[in-house]
Formats: sequence, C-alpha cells, structure tokens
Amino acid sequence: MDRTERFYKIEMLIRSRGCVHIDTLLAELEVSRATFKRDLAYLRDRLGAPIEYDALTNGYRFGEEHWRAVKHELPGLWLSEHELHALLTLHQMLEGLDEGELLGRHLAPMFERIHTMLGLDEGAAKDLQRRVKLISTARRRANTAHFEKVCSGVLSGQRLVLDYRKRSGGATPSIEAREVSPQRLVHYRHAWYLDAWCHKNEGLRRFALDAVQAARLLDAKAKRLPLKTVEADMDRGYGIFAGGAEQWAELLFKPEAAAWVAHEEWHPAQQVQAQSDGSLLMRLPYVDPTELLMDLLRHAGQVTVRAPDSLRHAFADRLRAAVDQL
Repeated sequence: MDRTERFYKIEMLIRSRGCVHIDTLLAELEVSRATFKRDLAYLRDRLGAPIEYDALTNGYRFGEEHWRAVKHELPGLWLSEHELHALLTLHQMLEGLDEGELLGRHLAPMFERIHTMLGLDEGAAKDLQRRVKLISTARRRANTAHFEKVCSGVLSGQRLVLDYRKRSGGATPSIEAREVSPQRLVHYRHAWYLDAWCHKNEGLRRFALDAVQAARLLDAKAKRLPLKTVEADMDRGYGIFAGGAEQWAELLFKPEAAAWVAHEEWHPAQQVQAQSDGSLLMRLPYVDPTELLMDLLRHAGQVTVRAPDSLRHAFADRLRAAVDQL
C-alpha cells in the first residue's frame, strides 16, 4: 500500500481498537519501524492527528482531547495516491466550469488538505495544477450572484423571478420579468442554461444565464416535473435548441472529413454508416437548424446535405451569404 493508504490504515486501527501495539501496527502496515515513525510524524505535524505513545502498552492511541472535543478526521474518503491525483485533475475541470469561484471557495480547504496528504508545498501544488490545462473558447460568463440564486432555486425547489434580456431585441434588447419553476441546470459549450417551467407561457423553456439581469428567490414552491418529462421535451433538439417539431437530417461527409466525424458524437441518437468509398453517411434529429448549420459550416466543401430539403436550402443560403462577403 502507498503512504496515503497507510495514513488511513493507522487512523482506522487506532479508532477501532483504542490503543494498538507497535508490533501490530508494523505487521498490519507491512512497513519497517523507521517508515512507521516517518508516517506518524507526518500525521502529527502536517495533518494534526493527536496520536500519542502509551508507554504502559507500548502502543499508540488518540489523546484525550480527541474524544472530549471534536474528533479528528482525515479529509475525504479512504483514497489512494492515484485517486487523489485524479481528484486534483477533477479540480482543474471544476475550475473551468465554476462561475466566479462559487463552488471553488467552499472546496478550497479540502483540496489544500489533499495537497498536504500528497506532501506538496505551495509551489509544488501550483506546478501540479499547471500540468493539466483546459482550453475554453467563446466562453459566456454568468453573473455570480444570479448564478448562485439560480442554483439555490434548482436545489431547494423554490420559484424564481428572472429579469431576462431577450436576444431578439437587436442593439436595444428588451428585458422581461419571468416567474419560473427551475428544473435543472445545463452546461453546454462553455455556457450555463436553466431549464425551467415558465408560468407565463405555461411550458418548459431554456434560459441562458448570461442573459439574466437579475434573479430573485420566491417563497413559493416550484412546480416540479419528472426529470423524464424534462428530458423528453428539452433533449430532443440539436445542441442547445429545444422545442418544436422533430426532423431528421441526412448528411454525407467526404472521406477527408469522415475520418474525423466518425469519432464525434453530434447527437446521442445519431446513426452513422461508413460508405464503400470512405465517405460517411450520418442521420440525426433536430428541431431547430441554427446550431446544426453552424456545425455544418465547419465542414463546408466536405459535406452534402441530402435531406430534408429545408435544411439543404438553408445551408446553401449560408454558403452563398458567406461568399458574398468576400
């Protein structure tokens, strides 16, 4: 077992048996006396474990203050060194999603303890974090205060009033107050969205959190829908667009693009079929062509829209408009 596992093993043995003889500890840990002494010193000095030597039994136990006051606990679950490294990697991913360090400031003490358990000083910890790099492009940030209230509404089941900026208003978009019952948060392509029941429209709607100008929690309980109902209504479309009649796109990618597209998931329900000439035929559902057209433009010249006609014409219009700008 590695050093981290030994720390938990020492604590578990003493906690369960009260006072453990030195020979028992060495046998259970399968280490030398010198290694045990080093582990013990680390537990005491770096992790604050109140472990004392009992001369009468030639063993080790927790000090009296451990039982009179709040019991000492090692952070987290019984995790190996490899699992702690995985947690630190997850921390980097979390920071990429965290709006204004809303969650990070609460989790920081835990990750500081993990650094300590791994024997990392501040410089080594920062170097380790720099070994994992997440690149975000076109990120849209939500206001931290609004994000926190929306999170509270989702988790507590309270209604919200959102002052929402409509994107269709051009240079001077209008702001409208909406009373909603939050259902779930969605993170998609570096932006946060709220799926909620809109009491004005009496239906499910998706709100971009960066367009929320203010958010207020109400005392009223939210109208909670089964998640299966939310998923069935909001996840049918392509990308972030939801609602509307479902259509199926049929796309043919040339061999040069097929080598990449074959390993991509454009939609969970997509159907792909390799062709004899190396090209790739893909079928997928959508309800609004906006985002699908943007992704097709990435493969302009390498993809043919075979169906439906409305999507083929819309794609051709986008290509002609792009050429007209040259």
